Amino acid sequence: MMKAQHGHGVPGGGHGRRAPFLTSYALTLAFITFVSLLYFKDFSSTLHQPFLHHPPQRHHPRASPHRSRPRPHVAAAGVGNVVEKAASRAPERRLPFAVGAAGCDISIGEWVYDAAARPLYLEEECPYIQPQLTCKEHGRPDTAYRHWRWQPRGCDLPSFNATLMLEMLRGKRMLFVGDSLNRGQAKDYNATIEFYWAPFLAESNSDDAVVHRVADRIVRGTAIENHAKFWKGADVVVFNTYLWWMTGQKMKILQGSFEDKSKDIIEMETEDAYGMVLNAVVKWVENNMNPRNSRAFFVTMSPTHTRSKDWGDDSDGNCYNQTTPIKDLSYWGPGTSKGLMRVIGEVFSASKVPVGVVNITQLSEYRKDAHTQIYKKQWNPLTPEQIASPKSYADCTHWCLPGLQDTWNEVLYTKLFFP
Repeated sequence: MMKAQHGHGVPGGGHGRRAPFLTSYALTLAFITFVSLLYFKDFSSTLHQPFLHHPPQRHHPRASPHRSRPRPHVAAAGVGNVVEKAASRAPERRLPFAVGAAGCDISIGEWVYDAAARPLYLEEECPYIQPQLTCKEHGRPDTAYRHWRWQPRGCDLPSFNATLMLEMLRGKRMLFVGDSLNRGQAKDYNATIEFYWAPFLAESNSDDAVVHRVADRIVRGTAIENHAKFWKGADVVVFNTYLWWMTGQKMKILQGSFEDKSKDIIEMETEDAYGMVLNAVVKWVENNMNPRNSRAFFVTMSPTHTRSKDWGDDSDGNCYNQTTPIKDLSYWGPGTSKGLMRVIGEVFSASKVPVGVVNITQLSEYRKDAHTQIYKKQWNPLTPEQIASPKSYADCTHWCLPGLQDTWNEVLYTKLFFP
C-alpha cells in the first residue's frame, strides 16, 4: 500500500530533502538499485586490478560459481594499496550489523559470464528504476551486459538476503549522502532508507536538489553543518562525492558565507580541496557516530568510457555499441583520478572511527559495455545530426539496470554484513 509522507524542508530553500516512502518491496529494491541514484545526473567524471574471464561455453549455476586458475594481480600505480589500507582496517571488536566475514578481499576478482545467476531481477519487475536507466525498454538489442557476475578471487560474494537485511535494519535509519538527485525513503519493519542531496558534502552553490547545474561551482570550505544536521541519528551513513569535483580546473573555495555581500573566494588544487572536505566529514563521523552501534561508508568513483582509443580501439568511438568488457588487465581510464583516490585512502585510513571504503571503481573500469549508451529516455528532442551519429549522444556515464550497479550493491551489502 502506497502512503505519502512529507519530508523535512531545507532551511531557507523550501526544497524537501526526503520524498514519499515506498512499500516493503521497495526497501529491498532500493538497496539493490541505490547506487544508480548516486550517479544519476549529467556528470563527466582504483584500486586493485580485477581479472576478466571470457564468457564460458557453459553457464554455471549460482550454487557452483565458476572458478578460473589464479592469475598474477596487476596493481594500479599503488593507488589501490593505499585505498585498501582504509578499507581493510581490522577492528578490535565485531562491527555493528556484522553477521560474518567475506573471507577475502572482494575487490580482487574477475568478471564471469553467468546467465543462470544474472540478472538478479528483470527490468520490468522493478517499477523504481528511472527511465534514464531502463535500456531494454528503450530498445537495447543485446543482453550480455546483464549476465556478468563479479567473482572475487578466493571467496564468494554473499548472496543477497532480503530477510536478513530487513531484520538487521529493523528500527534503523540508513542514509545515503552525496550527488544523488533522487531523494526517497523506503519504510517497513520500521526501517528507513533515505537519500540526501549534497554533491560536495560541504555546502556549495550546487546544493539545490532540483536546480543545480552550475558551471561556476563554488564550495564553502569545510562548512558541512547545514547538511550534517540532517545526518544525525542515522545508524548507517553511506557517503559519496567525486564527479562534481572533476571540472578540469582549480576549485573555488568560499571562505565566508554565500549571504555575504562581498565574497572572499580563493582557488585550491582539486586534491587539496577534496581532502579538506573529506577530513571535515571524518571529523563529523568521529564526533557524531558511535562505532559501537553505527557504521559509516564511503563509495568510490564511477568511471566513464567516452573514448574507445583509451582501451586500444582506434575506431574513434566510445561506449556506443560496446557489448563486452575490457580485457586489458592494466586498464585505467583517464576519467579516474589517481590523485583523488590517494586522498580517499589517506583520509579514511587516518580516521579514529572505522569508515568502510566501498571499492567499486576498478571492477567498473572494465565494463565499457554496461552504460546506457543511447538506450534511455531522452529529455530533449534529438537533432538530425545526433540521429545520424548515435555515438554523438551516447551516455557513457550512467549504467543500465539491471546490470553493473547490482554488483556495487552486493559489495556494499558484503561490507555492511560480512566485513
